[in-house]
Amino acid sequence: MEPSDAILKTMLVRPRIYLGEGIAVGPGKIDLLRLVGETKSISAAARTLGIPYKRAWLLLDTLNQGFGRPLFETTKGGKGGGGAQLTALGQELLIRYMALEQRINASSAPELKALQALADYSR
Repeated sequence: MEPSDAILKTMLVRPRIYLGEGIAVGPGKIDLLRLVGETKSISAAARTLGIPYKRAWLLLDTLNQGFGRPLFETTKGGKGGGGAQLTALGQELLIRYMALEQRINASSAPELKALQALADYSR
């Protein structure tokens, strides 16, 4: 049975990248960072992903610590409310990660089809 292109489109390779000892970047942190950029809020990003705010903050803080400079900046709450925005470094990380992910997925189509065929065969 040959897997369809529609099924193949639902299959994705989502890499985890280790940049030295202190930095690991993977799908979870990237999704969180992307949502902070879109929503301008760590709370909203955490809610969207269904994770506690504290967990989201810790994940983002590990990125800041690992890179040695901020990937996002926050503003304190108050009358107008607080918020968060990505720094130029945070935006560049997203761009580079997403480009890498697209390239990996484009070049791995034959292997993904073979893996899907194995899964289909086992049913």
